[in-house]
Amino acid sequence: QVQLVESGGGSVQAGGSLRLSCGISGYYANRRDRLMAWFRQAPGKQREGVAAIYTLTGRAHYVDSVQGRFTISQDVAKNTVYLQMNSLKPDDTAKYYCAADPDGRTLYGPLDFTRYGAWGQGTQVTVSS
Repeated sequence: QVQLVESGGGSVQAGGSLRLSCGISGYYANRRDRLMAWFRQAPGKQREGVAAIYTLTGRAHYVDSVQGRFTISQDVAKNTVYLQMNSLKPDDTAKYYCAADPDGRTLYGPLDFTRYGAWGQGTQVTVSS
């Protein structure tokens, strides 16, 4: 089983920064071929892939709207994935979810919701103008 626990959400003014953390536990924590991602969902909108990272290579993918503002990173020893969010905008307001691909659904892209079979409970990010 895979457990994902997010933290670090909160409220911030536009232009501010937040860092989200996702702790990984369970059997998946011991694998080095992990694919981890951050998604977000605003009220009335579909869940959107924000950023993803491959544990083995460190290669990252971003949705265009956060490119240059958000950075996904990892601490492999701590089994933790981070999302550093800078220059936040009101449009970034959403609940942010950590996700893992324990089943290796390689038919889907790294920012595709269908790729991920394990999810955290989410953490709210609110950006005011």
